[in-house]
Amino acid sequence: MAKPEDVLVVKDKSVVVPGEALATGMGYIPGTGTYRDGESVQAGRLGLASIDGKVIKLIPLSGKYLPKLNDRVIGKVIDVLLTGWRIEMNCPYSSVLTLKDATTEFVARGADLTQYFALGDWVVAKIVNVTSQKLIDVSMKGPGLRKLQGGRVIVVNPQKVPRIIGKEGSMVSLIKDATGCNIVVGQNGLVWMDGEPQAQLKVVETIRKIEDESHLTGLTDRISAFLQKKGA
Repeated sequence: MAKPEDVLVVKDKSVVVPGEALATGMGYIPGTGTYRDGESVQAGRLGLASIDGKVIKLIPLSGKYLPKLNDRVIGKVIDVLLTGWRIEMNCPYSSVLTLKDATTEFVARGADLTQYFALGDWVVAKIVNVTSQKLIDVSMKGPGLRKLQGGRVIVVNPQKVPRIIGKEGSMVSLIKDATGCNIVVGQNGLVWMDGEPQAQLKVVETIRKIEDESHLTGLTDRISAFLQKKGA
């Protein structure tokens, strides 16, 4: 019996549903979010098909952020501890920022830590440890890691963050240049912006458009045209 030819059934970046056939033949390799069923590769969840040579994987369209080492995140101080702070990061697990990871200053035992970070403060930090029990440590030591002053924070789909940032930061740079806003995108699905109120509104509208259309091709051109039309 002849083996079926290797045939790609879906196009790159097309939306697929669980159980949908993505390719036939043994030449294609199932990657993240896909599985083999006999001679075909099937979708294991809702997502965007991503084809890299002979490997087929799915990019999720939705889902909560799962902390990963070295991710740059935006977090909110929700508790002041004896030796640091507890940070909420838009995920099922909070993180801890210790004194040694927060400042190079000498801090006396029993000092009032709210002089550094108080309840409700927003910070940009880097994840430096994730244990199997999902105990997470973050650090403020590194370029761009700091307390955020003023501005506002919005929540986005964490799966869409790469599209909001763009290749080598191209998309977020486009939005910054067009609106004059200072923008920080956390890989945990939180975005901070600071600028004139009308400019901030344009940033929010633009980011929502990216979220809605991230699966379509030519996104950068459409966002550029959208910003021009908005008079940004």
